[in-house]
Amino acid sequence: MSDGHEHSGHEHVPSRQRRRFPGISSRTYEHPADRSALVALRKLSGFDTVFKALSGLLPERSLRLLFLSDSVRVSDQQFAHLNVMLRDACYILDLEKVPPMYVNQDPQPNAMCIGLDEPIIVVTTGLVELLDEEEMRAVVGHEVGHALSGHSVYRTILLFLTSLAVRVAWIPLGNLAIMAIVTGLREWFRKSELSADRAGLLVGQDLTASMRGLMKIAGGNHLHEMNVDAFLAQAEEYEAGGDLRDSVLKILNVLPRSHPFTTVRAAELKKWAESRDYQRIMDGHYPRRDEDKDTSVRDSWRDSANHYTTHVKSSKDPLMKLVTDLADGAGDLGDRVRRGFGGFTNSAPKPPRGPETPGPSDSPGDGPPPRDDK
Repeated sequence: MSDGHEHSGHEHVPSRQRRRFPGISSRTYEHPADRSALVALRKLSGFDTVFKALSGLLPERSLRLLFLSDSVRVSDQQFAHLNVMLRDACYILDLEKVPPMYVNQDPQPNAMCIGLDEPIIVVTTGLVELLDEEEMRAVVGHEVGHALSGHSVYRTILLFLTSLAVRVAWIPLGNLAIMAIVTGLREWFRKSELSADRAGLLVGQDLTASMRGLMKIAGGNHLHEMNVDAFLAQAEEYEAGGDLRDSVLKILNVLPRSHPFTTVRAAELKKWAESRDYQRIMDGHYPRRDEDKDTSVRDSWRDSANHYTTHVKSSKDPLMKLVTDLADGAGDLGDRVRRGFGGFTNSAPKPPRGPETPGPSDSPGDGPPPRDDK
């Protein structure tokens, strides 16, 4: 629990007691697909250095100056309640250096964590005005989770490449090549959003507030008109409804998005909050940062593969069910083929039969010869 003691750079502690996670590794809350990708990248010697060198044209300094000059920096003097939330989130997730946070004038509810050298957090006025304190605390924890996981680097690259794709759209095949990379980054980033939602829950430690926040992002500030159970039922209907055409349309709808659909995020977060893994974390059993260097890429990929296998088999989506049925059918066919070949290989070859005088039962007019069913 938060003990009220001052922590390096965190003179504010939560207003109510929340469990703190000293030395917590981002692997604790990362989605299996997100985690396996990040572990593999971190294992590549000098990857981040090369990645940043190749991204030297990114206008990061310009971006920081832009927010400094045209947004409001959160501090004890400005948006003090957000500053307390930010320090609380960093205290709970044990992020020693508190990233700068800015409030940007934009009616669209949004938040992001960007930056190559150091992460910065930006929230829009639309989001600040939409959410109450506990809902906002989950969002701030979400962005601090991005910072702890190192997502800000790849998020900045994604923003830059998306902008670049628009500029080079007139060049033959230029836009196509860039959009291929952007599509891959978006797929990863959608998984990273599921990770950050979990981090937000670890910070806020209030599932109801997290659910309310997601509902408001989807439906606006009309909470009295919304219901959590009905909202989650939408995710169930989205997952299971329709036919194969709808499954294809789902894929096409999600491809241009950087975030998963809100109902899907809510369902995923609730499922994780009810899992044994979450309870173990809350009991203080979780991976530590000082163990990250010993993380096995193979184990991480296996965990990710197991997750997707389970997801596909349990999915009610028509396309996923078809894939499962085809896979099961192929397996049965393979077993039959293997058994057939096994029968040939286990039986001793027989010498060719010599010519025989047909008997009455061997007459061609009496039907096919008897089969040897051995």
